[in-house]
Amino acid sequence: MARGGSVQDSPRAEGIEMNFVRRLFLAAAALAALAALPAAAALSEEDQGCLACHSQEGLKKNLGKGETLSLHVGGEAFAGSVHGELGCSACHGDIDPKKHPGPGRQIASAREYAVAKVEVCTQCHEDKAKLFEGSVHATTLRTGNLWAPVCTDCHGSHAVRAKAAQEPMNGISCRKCHDEIFDAYAGSMHGLARGKAGPVKAPICVDCHRAHDVSPASTGTRLRDACLGCHAGALAAHEKWLPNTKTHLEVVACPACHAPASQKRVDLRLYDPATKQRMSDDSGRSLDAKALWDLLRGVNREGAPAKATLIGRLEVRTGAESHLLTGKSRAIKDCVTCHRQGADAFQNVTISIIGPDGRPVRYEAQKDVLNNPASVEAVSDFYVIGGTRIKLLDVLLALALAAGILAPIGHLLLRKLLRRKSTDRPQGGNPTR
Repeated sequence: MARGGSVQDSPRAEGIEMNFVRRLFLAAAALAALAALPAAAALSEEDQGCLACHSQEGLKKNLGKGETLSLHVGGEAFAGSVHGELGCSACHGDIDPKKHPGPGRQIASAREYAVAKVEVCTQCHEDKAKLFEGSVHATTLRTGNLWAPVCTDCHGSHAVRAKAAQEPMNGISCRKCHDEIFDAYAGSMHGLARGKAGPVKAPICVDCHRAHDVSPASTGTRLRDACLGCHAGALAAHEKWLPNTKTHLEVVACPACHAPASQKRVDLRLYDPATKQRMSDDSGRSLDAKALWDLLRGVNREGAPAKATLIGRLEVRTGAESHLLTGKSRAIKDCVTCHRQGADAFQNVTISIIGPDGRPVRYEAQKDVLNNPASVEAVSDFYVIGGTRIKLLDVLLALALAAGILAPIGHLLLRKLLRRKSTDRPQGGNPTR
């Protein structure tokens, strides 16, 4: 400030005044432009007042440490969204227009702000919120991963489209996190059909994985049920040529045959026989391989209060490969692909347990685990004697069957021998020495 001058006369004061005038002019221009838009006619005067500032490109809040939060709202996009008729205050009721703009509240980070806004969505969409709470996305969020998707990541903040609006392939929100999987899907028979002009009959992500109650892909039977939901005649079609059809559909994942270029593996899943549910590591201890085997030995020891069993499943190794689905004419139909000694599918073996976030945690296992007598029980659900050329497994299963057959025969023979020995004893009590 020059000596003898006033604060109002300083360059800084002039800059502040000019900045205010500039903002006021831009707001007036934005309001005039907004009013000229056809969609803006549905907006209330109050909402148009909000957008007079917030429709300015580049409007943002400085959060510190180099991070900013965008405050820009596209006026026409908001007016044409499903929330346009509700108005700004429906979601931003905590803001008093009479005191706004003001110093504003402290926001730790843009991500924490987005996560906190889930509560606002829940006020109207309680049913969807309940579904979301049971999803793998919500579980991942509860474990402390703030980057798990929340409402605005999939639906956007202000340009929320109607559910019935068909998203173009490049507008599917799932691809933002699952880009590799989406690229594989886009090149599959489903993705290619989805990209064609005309009525769409091919499934998109939510048709198989659902929108809000998303579960880990390799748990449960939801994905198989989704396949059979569209391909209603699949069971009957497979029964015409595939032996033990129901068993195959229960323990072989559909992409194992219908994504022929994919790599396969046998996943031995840890189950609680009493509840018939997969066992989980809720403590988050991240069991290592040794701890897992110690657990198996511990729960299966004689007199243990709980037991555990391993149930095998043939599946595709990666999520991306499981989406490389082809037409049925190219699907694997040759039984020898799997049912032969040294089959590729049996060279990769994992043992899995459900982790704290609901997703399976897999431990690499030596392929010889399938040749261990203790594993015959584990693979029995998808193993049929004579249906494979894995010789050691054939021998082990044959021995197990023989033991089951011979046990009652041996019991009868033992009773006969004991009865005969008792008749050889002398009368009068004590046997001869």
